[in-house]
Amino acid sequence: MDKSSFQFLAPEGASIILGEQSSDALVMPVKPDATTMFGPRGACLVSETGPLWVADTGHHRLLGWKNRPKIDNEPADFVIGQPDFYQEGQNANGIPKSNTVSVPTGICSCGEGLAVADAWNHRVLIWKELPQDHNVPADIVLGQTDFHQNQSNRGEIDTAADRMHWPYGVFYYRGYFFVADTGNRRVLVWNQLPEFNGQPADFVLGQSQMNLRDENGGGTPTASSMRWPHALTIWQNNLVVTDAGNNRVMIWDGIPAENNVPCKLVLGQLNFEDVELNQGVYYPSSNTLSMPYGIAVGEQWLIVTDTANSRLLGWINLLEMGTTSQGLMGQLDFSSKGENRFYGRTYRNSLNWPYGISVCNDTAIISDSGNNRVLLWTIKS
Repeated sequence: MDKSSFQFLAPEGASIILGEQSSDALVMPVKPDATTMFGPRGACLVSETGPLWVADTGHHRLLGWKNRPKIDNEPADFVIGQPDFYQEGQNANGIPKSNTVSVPTGICSCGEGLAVADAWNHRVLIWKELPQDHNVPADIVLGQTDFHQNQSNRGEIDTAADRMHWPYGVFYYRGYFFVADTGNRRVLVWNQLPEFNGQPADFVLGQSQMNLRDENGGGTPTASSMRWPHALTIWQNNLVVTDAGNNRVMIWDGIPAENNVPCKLVLGQLNFEDVELNQGVYYPSSNTLSMPYGIAVGEQWLIVTDTANSRLLGWINLLEMGTTSQGLMGQLDFSSKGENRFYGRTYRNSLNWPYGISVCNDTAIISDSGNNRVLLWTIKS
């Protein structure tokens, strides 16, 4: 296959780079300001013209741009989670509040508002309207009874429909609200956007009951079990979840409506039982995955951030179990896996542990976590 035929993003690379810029230096400063990021894991461009919100994970804050950035390294307009652009620390070095975060990861628009997976506070924050200023407080918290609590599973050993442990992903689709409750090895689903603090989920995927949290349901991997679910999307009206700990992507037939519905097929493995990274081989191929964290749909493509292989994979055809990918970005061929292609520096089209991805119209927004940057990269039509 000719290299150009499987590049589903513009081959010249990202049109806009936010955060760390290309450099020959092996180590770049990550001191917080309005332009820097430290291991960002999620980003959301709400519309073609903006705003843009980024989960600047390592700095424990959210960065917001009023409009879609037009130039590289454009400074953010807003910060949530810190008193200003120049400070960092979990919960602003204090107690949890409605406008603080600790390791924020997944982020998405939901209705007229915004949702954030506040992973190490073991909660999800929801703003009913998009924030338009510094440190706007969230309106709703899920996983905790109020904004000042942050114990995993509310301090209990067992979990429940209203508890969380390391939630890393959030996704909203036509009224459905999904949370990848990673530490509890499950996905929580609300049939409509939650309206009050601590609202319990309506059903769960990955576990047979709401109070269970064992890895792979306490047994061997199956079509319904999970290890580290991280991100979600809808592709061709089917729910898709990245199960990073099992090195696979799970795809359901439609959108499940009850507990523990098994998926129809997986990508990255040849069956439901095998879970080894790159199918037990050191080098990847076109149908293997190593800790896939992010997922999104762009144009006709299903795009996966194959994080530990420092690449993006794309599927375009009707899928079957273990189908090989047709698209590749970040590496020169399907058998390569080096960070930034082992070049020793970053480029506009190189990747280093890309963690999250979202899509807005013809733009992929990639959280290139290992390079401390976010890429706005045009999808080829």
